[in-house]
Amino acid sequence: MDDYGVLIHRERLLRNWSQEGLCKGICAVSYLSKIEQGKAAPSDAVLRLLLERLEISTELDAEARELCNRAYEALFSGDFEALDELLADVERHFRTGAGLDLMLLQRLNQPGAEPLDVSLEACMDTRTLALQRVLQGRYPEAIALCPNAYFYYVAGVEAYESGENYPKAVEYLQTAYDLAAKEGRPYLMLDTRLFMGNCYANQIDLANMERHFQIAERLARALRHDVSLEHIRYNRAATQIEAGKYADAYAYFSTLSDPGALSLHKLAVCCEKLGKREQALAALDKAKEMTPDVLPGDLYKKMCALVRYRLEHPDYLTHAEYGKQLLTTFDALRRNQPIGYAGFHLPWVLEWYQANRQYKAAFALLANFPVKVPFQPI
Repeated sequence: MDDYGVLIHRERLLRNWSQEGLCKGICAVSYLSKIEQGKAAPSDAVLRLLLERLEISTELDAEARELCNRAYEALFSGDFEALDELLADVERHFRTGAGLDLMLLQRLNQPGAEPLDVSLEACMDTRTLALQRVLQGRYPEAIALCPNAYFYYVAGVEAYESGENYPKAVEYLQTAYDLAAKEGRPYLMLDTRLFMGNCYANQIDLANMERHFQIAERLARALRHDVSLEHIRYNRAATQIEAGKYADAYAYFSTLSDPGALSLHKLAVCCEKLGKREQALAALDKAKEMTPDVLPGDLYKKMCALVRYRLEHPDYLTHAEYGKQLLTTFDALRRNQPIGYAGFHLPWVLEWYQANRQYKAAFALLANFPVKVPFQPI
């Protein structure tokens, strides 16, 4: 669809103007309708008058188109750091022919962002409509519209984070990996392998987790992507905690020179399990001043408070206050975060239910929860 037709249609809708009001004295309503639908190219004179009435300048058009092309390349390549930089000052390009694409790209780069108004879908081409479908959570439709590696990747990540269907998540991610290899997109290959490893980590399938993490590590080293290497090491050690391999996890978390917020929480849990009470409390004291980038601060504090409660009250299973804090935190994690966060706390919830003879609640939770529970006793 012609970019100017899209731009004129979008700007008219944003102002809540009718077609008659916009084109009065410039052209016929039927002509404007065809322009907006991309069925007719406006003459230079008509285009100039329509843009003037909408107070739109074309000075940034060439710059915006170049920015749009580079942003799409970064997105589809999985180079999200480059995408962040490209979209840092994108708002000034919204009122250009590439503005619709840039609006969608910016929203797609902001977790939790809303899709554009459905009235603008008439202005969208196949690619932009696929982005809109992702924002709407309609991933199979996005794939059908634009079946490249990126759209399979985001569908796989969504399935992983919801925990609803791990086999489907792995299927999407494997397809994304294969397409990324064909398309020559190594960053996306890295991320898909990392998330495949995470899928198996949430199922406490250490062998398959390790198989995918090792491939991801090779890619990360080749790309010199240290952040991904740290993510892999962290996720591996966190899964070892869930599998009851506390000493192995402690060997990682206790040797970090500058542990982040979540690493301090995991270190405290390892120390709790290994009887290193004072070290656990020291980790929690340090964690007080920190907030993880990927988790709301109040929720993180509640997670740490649960560990402290158990350390300070050996008979915590007899305390109604502990049960209240535990179940409230677990419910918040389950509703608002990727399922792995709640899955990490699942054994303590089951422990509470069992200790307080709430067997029906434990059975119902297990029947409907997608993450496996380690066989090792808490």
